[in-house]
Amino acid sequence: MSAHHQLLAAGLDLAYGERQIVDDLNLTVPPGKLTVIVGANACGKSTVLRGLARLLAPRRGAVYLDGKPIHQMPTREVATLLGVLPQSPIAPDAIVVADLVGRGRYPHQGWFRRWTPEDDTAVAEALTATNTADLADRPVDELSGGQRQRVWIAMALAQETNLLLLDEPTTFLDINHQVEVLDLLTDLVAARGRTVVVVLHDLNLACRYADHIVAMKQGRVVAEGRPVDVVTEAVVADVFGMQSRIVVDPVSNTPMVVPIGRHHVGADAPAPA
Repeated sequence: MSAHHQLLAAGLDLAYGERQIVDDLNLTVPPGKLTVIVGANACGKSTVLRGLARLLAPRRGAVYLDGKPIHQMPTREVATLLGVLPQSPIAPDAIVVADLVGRGRYPHQGWFRRWTPEDDTAVAEALTATNTADLADRPVDELSGGQRQRVWIAMALAQETNLLLLDEPTTFLDINHQVEVLDLLTDLVAARGRTVVVVLHDLNLACRYADHIVAMKQGRVVAEGRPVDVVTEAVVADVFGMQSRIVVDPVSNTPMVVPIGRHHVGADAPAPA
């Protein structure tokens, strides 16, 4: 089990040009847990992840990694502690899968350090964990969207960082692969003591897998805590603008959100005997 690293945002304002997306955000990432950020499209989820991952410089406030402002730390030092998978990563032309995943090892290599058996092992384990070992020699640009997504996750895993931030890693994946990826992230937290932050679209998968859930609306945190405490009918209405019933997931005993569309208002009354 690795020692935990502390990641937190204090008074964080994030913007693209003049357009402010995140306003005065304070967020502490619980160490050794799986945190899931949820919210409607364009609410600032991905922007927060980009800020935490040092991909977007704050307009105001700071992100601290082990008490140091992350935007002032050397890139290589950050990369040995924090792995990130942004939303639409772009692979170099004609690169094959094993080489792309191997790039996750770069931060561990000094200027003169050569590739080692430890690097081979990390890449092999990452390929196996994401079920992509059979693709190792294939060009990345020949893969399906789902295969490519799993290869990018493998690259993030190969970095072997204590902190792992992933922006919608289950996009493009069939439901069985979505569950596999979330099972894998849960294993990293449970068995290896990693700290993982994930942006997810699917609220029910978020409820099932998150130790800690952060619900966002218009660049602010509306609620955070355990899924059972955060995901209520009132919060779902506020965050997603949707009427729902919250029931118990029969598999995981976590909250399950059942949407109510306008054709079904009142339809959840018991059927006549």
